Amino acid sequence: MISSELSIALPVTVQPDVSIVVPIYNEVESIPRLLDAIGTSASNAGLSYEIICVDDGSRDGSDALLKQQAQLRSDLKAVILRRNYGQTPAMAAGFGQARGKVIITLDGDLQNDPSDIPNLLQKLDEGYDLVSGWRKNRQDASLTRVLPSKIANWLIGKVTGVQLHDYGCSLKAYRSELVADMNLYGELHRFLPALAFIEGARIAEIPVKHHARQFGQSKYGLDRTFRVVMDLLTVSFMRKFLTRPMHVFGLFGLASLVAGLSIGFYLALIKIGFGEDIGQRPLLILAVVLFLAGLNLFSFGLLAEISMRTYHESQGRPIYRIREIVGREE
Repeated sequence: MISSELSIALPVTVQPDVSIVVPIYNEVESIPRLLDAIGTSASNAGLSYEIICVDDGSRDGSDALLKQQAQLRSDLKAVILRRNYGQTPAMAAGFGQARGKVIITLDGDLQNDPSDIPNLLQKLDEGYDLVSGWRKNRQDASLTRVLPSKIANWLIGKVTGVQLHDYGCSLKAYRSELVADMNLYGELHRFLPALAFIEGARIAEIPVKHHARQFGQSKYGLDRTFRVVMDLLTVSFMRKFLTRPMHVFGLFGLASLVAGLSIGFYLALIKIGFGEDIGQRPLLILAVVLFLAGLNLFSFGLLAEISMRTYHESQGRPIYRIREIVGREE
């Protein structure tokens, strides 16, 4: 259970109950209200906490305001990135600075409500490793935001096997040991539940409040659809073949080799047995292409297998995760 002792300012040597990670990009109007709302929610819940705001190359003065607030507030750490890297690197930077037993993420635009943080922690205490928010009554444009999001959530659930109503909700709670096992690249922040599922996490979802944007404008648009699809294919491959890439590349390579050799055998038979000319037949080109493609896929599978083994062995990362060990030690 999360500690019930009321504490706001913590010495750096004390591990807080909660680290609240907030990526910031051009949200200078929202920052003061956001920090006050987070502090009020965490204090009312009796939590020891820290706020980690990661400025992702803002151009509206958000970085200067965060640095100023970090000098005034003992609960705030401002992480200023050199340029705009994107939400996934910003979240990874925040995770790298977090010291809490639980890590909460939320957006910096005041659309997520910090008052939902205690509800996430309560659900986490039921034995889950990750609790995701569900913006059940979403306050966004129906045609350009809500409808595409529903389609994306359905597709992601089908491909990854993790059925959530709202993958795009940034308000989530993670156990810190789960975050330590996940490396983020590209635009994978929206697939964190799927990545956690690969690590064997127990996942839950609860409805959370959602507010209309008060300041500025959304940083998301339909242009991110292509990136979502590419990352979805990446996550799908990781879920099925991360530790056994030869099973997919080898299978397709073997099928291509067999098809190429079969066509080649057929052409050789009609050439030798019936004396027919096969030099102008499209089947001959197809046989050569299939044979070479099969060799390439098979070789690629071997290289991927070697890379996977090198990665796990060099990093000291086992291909399994232990949830707990029960029994008396010697």
